[in-house]
Amino acid sequence: MSGQVKEKMPPGFLGWLSYLVVTHRSRLASIARAQGLDREDALDAVQEAFETFMVLPQARELVESEEDSAKLLSVIVKNEARNQRRKSKRRSVFHVEAEESETFLHVADDSPESLILEAENHIALLGCMKKLKEIQQQVIRMRMLEGNGGAEVARELGVNEGHVATMLNRAKAVLKACLLE
Repeated sequence: MSGQVKEKMPPGFLGWLSYLVVTHRSRLASIARAQGLDREDALDAVQEAFETFMVLPQARELVESEEDSAKLLSVIVKNEARNQRRKSKRRSVFHVEAEESETFLHVADDSPESLILEAENHIALLGCMKKLKEIQQQVIRMRMLEGNGGAEVARELGVNEGHVATMLNRAKAVLKACLLE
């Protein structure tokens, strides 16, 4: 990437992250594809990798060290791709009603600014998750992220299936309110 493009990026860590996104996203997507992901899942893995990179304290030490940053991002992408592949194999089909599946955090394009916005939204979601009770966090993780069925979650948590559904709805309402603040 030319020095001119790098100069147009905002200063500091977020500028550095923007530069890395523009410079390395195609190569990182190829790494994820090599791990067995389709194109869409590969892009998700790359986005997750940048979000992880963004919150790592070590990443801030790598500002302006493109080679080391690229190596760390490659490792994170490989890990994320393997995790996604592993989860999709064991995940049963999980359907969510259209209203529930619409996310108010999604950004339509993949520009560096949008990717950073999505990363910031992801971090906000993590902060809101911490406001939930431990059991609500488990229900969200197991139902929404891992795709487990209500009966399976109920069995694992030792509660009835109706209680799982209630906790899920309440947790979603708390998350939505928190994110809209």
